[in-house]
Amino acid sequence: MSATILIAEDHMPSLELMRYLLKANGYRTLIAEDGVTAVEMARTEHPDLIVCDLQMPGLNGYEVLNALRADPALKGVRMIAVTAFSMLGDRERVLTAGFDGYFSKPIEAETFVEQMEPFLPVELRVPRGQSL
Repeated sequence: MSATILIAEDHMPSLELMRYLLKANGYRTLIAEDGVTAVEMARTEHPDLIVCDLQMPGLNGYEVLNALRADPALKGVRMIAVTAFSMLGDRERVLTAGFDGYFSKPIEAETFVEQMEPFLPVELRVPRGQSL
């Protein structure tokens, strides 16, 4: 069984690219286009990993992080922050806030899945050559 990954992203081209890359590599994806939906979906679907934009309507990525870390059922879910507004020191701020990883946009289509997989439990990673 492969991992379920929640993509919380309001920028449609970025969302569609991440979704395509993950699905093409055998992962199940869930989509949330705002922070409120991301929190609700995480609580009902219990994804294995959350890829979360920092700038979204409703709740921003930090607010999503705080809401999920406060939920005992979800506090252990790994979260990767993605942002188009990468500045010097952002990576450190994101990791200090409690995200497990940080990617700047635009994401690199050639390496996105490979960079994301270490955040998944080994047993939920899709072995190379077994993608859909």
